[in-house]
Amino acid sequence: MARILTIANLNCDHILRLSRPLTTGARIHYEDLGKRIGGGAANTGTALAWAGHQVALLSQVGSDDLGDWLLQQAEQLGLDCQQVHRHPGPTQALQLLMEPDGERTILRPNRPRLLLPASLSHQPMDALYVNLTAEGLPQLMQSALQQATVIAQLPKDLSRRPCHYLITSVDDLGQHHIEDPWQFGQQIAGGSLQAFIVTQGENGAIAYTQDGSFSVAAMATEVVDTTGAGDAYAAGLIDGLLRQQDLQHAMEQGARWASFALQSASSIPSEKLRSFLKHTQG
Repeated sequence: MARILTIANLNCDHILRLSRPLTTGARIHYEDLGKRIGGGAANTGTALAWAGHQVALLSQVGSDDLGDWLLQQAEQLGLDCQQVHRHPGPTQALQLLMEPDGERTILRPNRPRLLLPASLSHQPMDALYVNLTAEGLPQLMQSALQQATVIAQLPKDLSRRPCHYLITSVDDLGQHHIEDPWQFGQQIAGGSLQAFIVTQGENGAIAYTQDGSFSVAAMATEVVDTTGAGDAYAAGLIDGLLRQQDLQHAMEQGARWASFALQSASSIPSEKLRSFLKHTQG
């Protein structure tokens, strides 16, 4: 069992299921499916907790009833919320527009940036996972490199993310003109980078390293909801790395965990993943 600190968003997702895909100028019927817990903190953290790790969240929610509900849900999923900050004002939900094929459009509200501690040196941890943007974050990540395995998602603003493993999707990477993915990854992650991993949906994932690149196939599965699949992939990868698997096997595990997320009409991991982990790791 490893100690993992997750710096990521803890969200309330408000789900609207659409009758057909979004198109400009269209009039589309929807079904309101209500709220559910989501965000990288819950989605990745829950899978890692189910795998037997101690997962602490460094995140924030509002000082309202919805914030109380989110913390209650997270704690029931086995997550340590002692470091979740309560910012003044309401917790604003994300709007998830779900299309019939499982794809989604996310409408994200503006919210205060996360307040980070001055140092993480007091907190024992085996891994640090980062999936948000906050002032002072690069300095915290840099200091953590000597005490933990550091994994990060590529930030939208391409700010520095000192880490050992950097993850992004082909869609997010495609927004930038990249000639050399390894060199690009090093510009974001620095000299500590061991692998830059780009997920490609049904086409699997590719890892770029100092020695070259290699691909790992996705697992064929029926897609119900794509929300949270990338978070589940990150969880499987992190678990594999912490169990001393080589990178290829850790990526294969990430693909397997993501396939469970794709089969589930939720953003947090599927109960099928929980059952799988009990069978294979219990």
